[in-house]
Amino acid sequence: MTAGRAAIVGAGPAGSLLAILLARRGHRVDVYDLRPDPRDGKGDGEGRSINLGLSARGIRALRRVGLWETLRDRLVPMRGRVVHRPDGSAVFQAYGTDPAQILYSVDRDELTTLLVERAAAHEGVRHVFGVRCTGLDRENAGLTLADTVTGQARGVRADFVVGADGAFSAVRAAMQRGLPTDHRQDFLEWGYKELTIPAAPGGGPRVPLEALHVWPGDGALIVAHPNVDASLTATLFLPRTGVPGAPGFDDLTGGRDAVRFLGRVFPGFADLVPDLAAQYAAGPVGTLVTIRTSRWRHAGRVVLVGDAAHAVYPFYGQGMNAALEDCLVLDDCLARHPGDRAAAFGAYQRLRRPHTDILADLSERNFADLRDGTRSPLRLARRQADLALNRIFPTLWRPLYTMVSHTDMPYGEALRRARHQDRVLRWSGAALAAGVALAAVKLTSARRTSP
Repeated sequence: MTAGRAAIVGAGPAGSLLAILLARRGHRVDVYDLRPDPRDGKGDGEGRSINLGLSARGIRALRRVGLWETLRDRLVPMRGRVVHRPDGSAVFQAYGTDPAQILYSVDRDELTTLLVERAAAHEGVRHVFGVRCTGLDRENAGLTLADTVTGQARGVRADFVVGADGAFSAVRAAMQRGLPTDHRQDFLEWGYKELTIPAAPGGGPRVPLEALHVWPGDGALIVAHPNVDASLTATLFLPRTGVPGAPGFDDLTGGRDAVRFLGRVFPGFADLVPDLAAQYAAGPVGTLVTIRTSRWRHAGRVVLVGDAAHAVYPFYGQGMNAALEDCLVLDDCLARHPGDRAAAFGAYQRLRRPHTDILADLSERNFADLRDGTRSPLRLARRQADLALNRIFPTLWRPLYTMVSHTDMPYGEALRRARHQDRVLRWSGAALAAGVALAAVKLTSARRTSP
């Protein structure tokens, strides 16, 4: 199979990374996106770009295309998370026992721009911005594109099409139309708003910068990522519709109401955002969705990557990392099946889908952990036990979070090992309890028979 023409719909991190990888294989690549060119510095203009946490999987992807060292100056290391308690105190929780086990906060627009620039540096890559995908001919790898300003439509042809156009993918919908497909779309009852914690008047950060900051509360959650300019991008999560005593976004319609509520639930947070009322009133409410779908490709003509194949809630920090890892796996499958693109796409789906389904479950579970577990003494004790055992047996015992975030171990394998460790811990606890009980019985018997 000679290198052909690829049409990628979506110029986000996954689409742009895949454009680079395909261009390296000799493909001519056309990348289409409905947003403006990020190199113009306008961003997506939607106010819905949760900052990204780069972990081992994303770093490995960037290393493969030689971008990791270039990006490092634009990142803020997060060595752990700072949990802000309701009494106003804060506690630091390291991500792991190894100082190298850290995450990196990156602005989504910064990362996208860098990837687009690197892709455009390849002679065979062409970008077209401001066009919307309105149709797909899956049998012939044809696309119908409409200009977002004029509405004028045109058709394009390629050898294969990649859907990298997000959770509500037009490519996925058209590819699956009329075919037997299992598809599940779960919306979280919570939404989110982005708020900015600006740098202090002197230019420094208002809170320690090299950490993810978490404010867990009753019926609310705030997570803040640091930025290189000493500001933090905070994401406020609330139910869309609240209950008495715990309002949601539908109830907090004005900025002043929000300030009073946040001041009550998160003492001290309002002091970090001088224009909190104005920011709250101006920011849109974002939607959180999980996508599980059984059909990721059609023959050798269409394939999905990233959120188009497996959108997940953002609470494990793996959505973007998993999307970049998709590109590496797909690239490897194309290398293993150089004469059969259909076989390559099929192998890619078989390798990735079981693990991204598990990631969706982990991300949903971690929402409860961030919201409630960071305040739970029992959860904290279990976390400390995991870390202590990891220090003693660094190669035999690794916390689930470590395996997911600081290795490229498949998600399913990480969960399997974590469950085995849970069983060992339960057996050990049961054995210890039984031993203590037996010793107590023997001691009591000895006392009764002693003269």
